[in-house]
Amino acid sequence: MPKSIIVPAGTHKPIAPFSPGTLADGIVYVSGTLPFDKNNDVVHVGDAGAQTRHVLETIKSVIETAGGTMEDVTMNHIFVTDWANYQAVNAVYAEYFPGDKPARYCILCGLVKPDALVEIATVAHIGKK
Repeated sequence: MPKSIIVPAGTHKPIAPFSPGTLADGIVYVSGTLPFDKNNDVVHVGDAGAQTRHVLETIKSVIETAGGTMEDVTMNHIFVTDWANYQAVNAVYAEYFPGDKPARYCILCGLVKPDALVEIATVAHIGKK
């Protein structure tokens, strides 16, 4: 099965060997997305809501580059560093998924940079274009 690598315009170089997204058989797999700027520095330090918005906007750009929308999202894998941020993450998350919610899970863990409070990986079924 052929796959396409999805790299939105203006995407920064990842800090590890991965692509922002992969499209295969009508499914977009978005890599774990952190709240990084173009220099791979954490943005909105200390603000889980703003970091979540940044992450979801980045995910949205990958999905849209592949030809889909956030309505195509079927699964989110959410990682947080502190349960105290769970409500802030959910508040922003709900803005991006106002209708039927995709499946998801949320795990408490450490992330690759200490100032990052949230990471999300996504699967979206956009169909064959």
